[in-house]
Amino acid sequence: MTPAAPAYRRLSVEERRTQLLGAALGLFAHRAPEDVSLDDVAEAAGVSRPLVYRYFPGGKQQLYEAALRSAADELQQCFDEPREGPLLTRLSRALDRYLTFVDQHDAGFSALLQGGSVVETSRTTAIVDGVRRAAAEHILSHLGVTDPGLRLRMTVRMWITAVEAASLIWLDEEKQPPVDELRDWLVEQFVAVLTVTAARDPQTAALARTLTPDV
Repeated sequence: MTPAAPAYRRLSVEERRTQLLGAALGLFAHRAPEDVSLDDVAEAAGVSRPLVYRYFPGGKQQLYEAALRSAADELQQCFDEPREGPLLTRLSRALDRYLTFVDQHDAGFSALLQGGSVVETSRTTAIVDGVRRAAAEHILSHLGVTDPGLRLRMTVRMWITAVEAASLIWLDEEKQPPVDELRDWLVEQFVAVLTVTAARDPQTAALARTLTPDV
């Protein structure tokens, strides 16, 4: 007797879109955007190419931007840490999540930040920049600053740029040093850049003094 085929369940529009987006994210995580085709996405999702087009009529560009927004949302949440406990401990936890994302999306993370992709547009650039700005806002919130001055804002954004650069170099160096060492090093650099700025800015100096018990 031939075994019965498993029951087929039709996915809702939102479920199907989520499925396709998940398949695309998995591909973009480990391959540069220009190396991923709609056929690849269809195959990964187990559907036809026309079905991918039905949900993303703008083709790969629309699919990539949707995947990028999803990844950007996840990256922004990395720094959404409860305002409890020592600041540097909170920062370490946030970096743990950030570096886990980098580790799991290595090739895609490099393509996202390094730019130069054939699917890069002003919209994709704005999405990436939005992640940086959101990270800066989270950090300033952790610092308890509601009206940061120019030097403090620049210092925080410079450190975020350094974290991005260190992440890319870490991937290029075959994920060495070990991730926990990289995390601690980045936290130490955060204290260091605040200390340098403190010599020129009273607002940053007051904040730097509050970090001394954590160091």
